[in-house]
Amino acid sequence: MFGGRNKLNNQSDVSNDKSFFGQPRGLSTLFFTEMWERFSYYGMRAILLFYMYYAVSKGGLGFSQTTSASVMSIYGSLVYLTSVIGGFVSDRILGPRKTVFWGGVFIMLGHIALALPFGAPALFISIALIVVGTGLLKPNVSEMVGGLYTEEDIRRDSGFSIFVFGINLGALIAPLLVGWVGAHINFHVGFSLAAIGMFFGLLQYYLGGKKYLSKDSLYPSDPLEPEDAHKLGWQVTVGVVIFALILGVMKLANAMTIDNVVLLLSLVAVATPIIYFVLMFSSNKVTKIERSRLWAYVPLFIAAVIFWAIEEQGSVVLALYAAQRTQLHLGPITLAASQFQSLNPLFIMLYTPFFAWMWIKMGNKQPTSPHKFAYGLAFAGISYLFIALPGILFGTAGKVNPLWLVGSWAIVEVGEMLISPIGLSVTTKLAPKAFSSQMMSMWFLADAAGQAINAQIVRFYTNATEVPYFLIVGAVSIVFGLLLLLMSKWISSKMAGIN
Repeated sequence: MFGGRNKLNNQSDVSNDKSFFGQPRGLSTLFFTEMWERFSYYGMRAILLFYMYYAVSKGGLGFSQTTSASVMSIYGSLVYLTSVIGGFVSDRILGPRKTVFWGGVFIMLGHIALALPFGAPALFISIALIVVGTGLLKPNVSEMVGGLYTEEDIRRDSGFSIFVFGINLGALIAPLLVGWVGAHINFHVGFSLAAIGMFFGLLQYYLGGKKYLSKDSLYPSDPLEPEDAHKLGWQVTVGVVIFALILGVMKLANAMTIDNVVLLLSLVAVATPIIYFVLMFSSNKVTKIERSRLWAYVPLFIAAVIFWAIEEQGSVVLALYAAQRTQLHLGPITLAASQFQSLNPLFIMLYTPFFAWMWIKMGNKQPTSPHKFAYGLAFAGISYLFIALPGILFGTAGKVNPLWLVGSWAIVEVGEMLISPIGLSVTTKLAPKAFSSQMMSMWFLADAAGQAINAQIVRFYTNATEVPYFLIVGAVSIVFGLLLLLMSKWISSKMAGIN
């Protein structure tokens, strides 16, 4: 399936290939693959919450608002949780190119399931397919981008910048288009657009991959030995049996509800990074200096969990706020509540050039990583204090100007610029050598844990609790940001020379 002559058979070919804006032609293949995958994912996510809690008479499933918000959060958590599995499958079993392809197939099938009018069963089948598919695809596409360059290639950073632009381009367009279709035609047609988007991504990935991606991407970098495969099979079997037994006990106790399953998955998502930390701290392969750096990473990881818990509420709490509390009719223009989901990638695209310039301009005078994390938490908290103001000033019964929502997004995305790219960088710097790959998984697990926590706290958001909800969550973020500032000298000392 992935055979064919490869045009980039050696590193000299790679370094001489400048056919895509001065970058290797393979970057075009991966750029559009990820753009279409993000189009499909963010398009689906823009309307999924409304599909779940709208009444059946309005084309929805009729779930309660609290259950719908909780399912949305745990969905996002599982997507990041399975990225750990995707990295393993690529490294040990299929290789990145096949792993990405089959991930895209699962994603497309998941969107097709949602596009069919089969109610709640189709929803849960879709969630399972897309969670597995995104876990297989997302981490390995990024790895393949890095594989397009030699270590000395000065185009690497600009190549990743172009790649990230593609991610945000897909995420920007999808809510505008799919959101409008979901609001003005029906949800299932909107989900069909997401499936079509992933199909286009798969098509160009398959055709372009044969021509422009390295042959090395066809094979696992550390293939499983027969004895390792046997051991893995037993571990997976035991894990599945234990999970099935837990579900069986819940069924016998008449506790098999959506909310309880979400709670169980939330506990798994929070426990996973804790187990990872315990394994690394207790490993004989971790040196004294590396263990010190791990201690420095712990408060930064907790800060990332808190930040993502707020930022990822954009597709849940702020989506509800857009639908229930925001004026959507502005003269001749009628907005769909789901279209506000485009604000996240829009502000990232606007801010990225400025922050890239600012860090270069500041040079050695720029804040340390702990300080950047602290400021990022402060901005996240302020964004929630800001969106609490309309309720404080005007009450929570009426509709407010959409600029309040725009302003809240604008503030929280400043926080993302201070935490997301910095977190990726500091994770690689503080990683113990024996756990370098696993530490990158830890960064994804911070988002997974944040959204797992969300799955429980978003249940408390209603029109009646709007103001205290925003104030409490915002205050928690700001207080932890202040604590991080107070701990910054200790953290820096534990980083053992890493800034």
